[in-house]
Amino acid sequence: QVQLVESGGGLVQAGGSLRLSCAASGSIFSINVMGWYRQAPGNQRELVATITGGGSTNYADSVKGRFTISRDNAKNTVYLQMNSLKPEDTAVYYCRLYTAGLDYWGKGTQVTVSS
Repeated sequence: QVQLVESGGGLVQAGGSLRLSCAASGSIFSINVMGWYRQAPGNQRELVATITGGGSTNYADSVKGRFTISRDNAKNTVYLQMNSLKPEDTAVYYCRLYTAGLDYWGKGTQVTVSS
């Protein structure tokens, strides 16, 4: 069984920064993809960024140049550095791990950006 625990959400003013962390524990194969998704009220869950074990990254167009995803394979932890935050970034942010054909999700952490 795999568990994902997110941390780092909170309230920040527009233009500010936050860093999210997601620690994975359990049976994790070395070949995996970790990522961040978000869901705002009334909207569908959407991709924010993903990163492979080898460090290849993918970003939503809306966050390119502002957000940076990274990971520490030794700690099975993925990070999301969010800079120049905008009110439209307000959402619950979820961590996702895809490994060995299985999908795991964290419970989410709230990010609120005030104008």
